[in-house]
Amino acid sequence: MGESGMNSWGLFVMITMIMVMVVGVREGMSFRVSKGLQNCDHSTHTTSWKTLLNNGIAHTPQMGWNSWNHFRCNIDENLIKETADAMVSNGLAALGYHYVNLDDCWGEPNRDSEGNLVAKHSAFPSGIKALADYVHSKGLKFGIYSDAGTQTCSKTMPGSLDHEEQDAKTFASWEVDYLKYDNCGNNGISAKERGQEDPATWGKDVGNSWRTTGDIEDNWTSMTSRADENDKWAAHAGPGGWNDPDMLEVGNGGMTTEEYRCHFSIWALAKAPLLIGCDVRSMDSSTLELLSNKEVIAVNQDELGVQGRKVKKDEDLEVWAGPLSGNRVAVVLWNRGSSQADITANWSDVGLSSSDVVDARDLWEAFNSNIGSRITLCPSGFSCL
Repeated sequence: MGESGMNSWGLFVMITMIMVMVVGVREGMSFRVSKGLQNCDHSTHTTSWKTLLNNGIAHTPQMGWNSWNHFRCNIDENLIKETADAMVSNGLAALGYHYVNLDDCWGEPNRDSEGNLVAKHSAFPSGIKALADYVHSKGLKFGIYSDAGTQTCSKTMPGSLDHEEQDAKTFASWEVDYLKYDNCGNNGISAKERGQEDPATWGKDVGNSWRTTGDIEDNWTSMTSRADENDKWAAHAGPGGWNDPDMLEVGNGGMTTEEYRCHFSIWALAKAPLLIGCDVRSMDSSTLELLSNKEVIAVNQDELGVQGRKVKKDEDLEVWAGPLSGNRVAVVLWNRGSSQADITANWSDVGLSSSDVVDARDLWEAFNSNIGSRITLCPSGFSCL
């Protein structure tokens, strides 16, 4: 197998189921991570990275693109090729968006005479191996979808129940790099996902990420609720395995630019996988600019690998924060109400001493400032800073 091919140690396995960041504590000052930033208050579980799936990948959350949110079952090989081309030409690949993931509906409704999965000939006449080869030729990685049940969630193709080893060998022969493994049609006997039966507590033994929520929809209510559901499992994420509140809806049109900026900011802070779900071939400049913010991406990809979480709430006004490497902390002031309002983050809320003076940087506006003891800003409704 080539470097991008699937092998026993390198397959990424996913079990489905204005932003201000304080980024520069003054040199020489100690940084204290508060207990609330590291552990879920409701849980006595602690994270042991030694228990994470040791396949040598996912040291940071995965980044890439997935077909489902925008295209559903309207997929074919030309779409995937054009998406790979676009991700290279528009600079997304260079920023770390490396996975091109084919979701549900890629297969024929029945297996062949030997029990193998078969690509839908009308949509993928060249076959999946040829498509994976094309994606790999662009310097990207190729992902595919299967299901733990008798049928996939779309009910258009077979699941992998009772064919697990056979399908794994098929994916290996196609040099697949990433498997999204869903859980429909399981007859109540296969592994649980999409937030069912708490996959965050066991997913790290079998996968590199796991769904902590139901499916996201392209609206504010769905996005914010997924963030909340995902937040309570923060203690279970870390290098090698990540909580997944579902794929990004940025650019699909159901939210405003400000709302999408909150979506991207919280997903980045929470170390969620950054899997683009829009049509990258035709997205507008504001969507590309949002998805291309190198400094916000760097928060998501920070080597410390600690999931940021909600640390303060006053009705619709929230403070989210998480530690970063290099004695830094990322902070989001999130106004989830409809009216403009002041939000204050005291240093004690985010793991700092009240006497600390910090160098702060707005990662969206690229603005630096020197701040002591607290930060107060006034975001408009349905926005974040």
